[in-house]
Amino acid sequence: MRASWLLLALVVLVGALVAGVLVGPVPLRLSGVLRELADRLPFVHLSSGLSEQQSAILWQLRMPRVALAGLVGGMLALSDAAYQGVFRNPLADPYLLGVAAGAGLGATIAIAYGPAAADWPVDPLPLAAFAGALLGVSVTYALGRANLRRTTATLILAGVATASFLTAIQTYVQQREDDTVRQVYSWILGQLTTASWREVVLIRSQ
Repeated sequence: MRASWLLLALVVLVGALVAGVLVGPVPLRLSGVLRELADRLPFVHLSSGLSEQQSAILWQLRMPRVALAGLVGGMLALSDAAYQGVFRNPLADPYLLGVAAGAGLGATIAIAYGPAAADWPVDPLPLAAFAGALLGVSVTYALGRANLRRTTATLILAGVATASFLTAIQTYVQQREDDTVRQVYSWILGQLTTASWREVVLIRSQ
């Protein structure tokens, strides 16, 4: 039964990836995409039949978005599984300990008040998000003590409280700097519409 569900999930995943590549304002043929992919293999030379514009759309727009969406989804699934194993709770997720809220707050502060990415040798946004995530975990860990002991229940309650507090601060910053709201939410939701191979490489290195 479990193998059947895994097979079904794999079929749905492959279907979603294929649809993400083919569907759009400029339709692409499946046969042309497969030939284009095969043509990039060593010692293989095929004519895909795609125009120069279609080839650019495939490699510069849709493939990075699909690859990034797949990697992000896989990492979220792994983090969910890790949290559920640690807390022995099937409802546990990365939002439980204030990790996501802290990362969102760090990214919001970096977008609203931080320097431009061009002024840094590395993009400060992931660094700020990582620092915010560490802050969220640290606050939850400090608050999760009950009689000098940390239990699953107290950590969960502390995580919910920490996440709510950090989210409130993030909302306050967004209200003060309302011109950054769109950029913040675009980043929180994955920023897939502007994804490039640079983001894919950054995710793969994690």
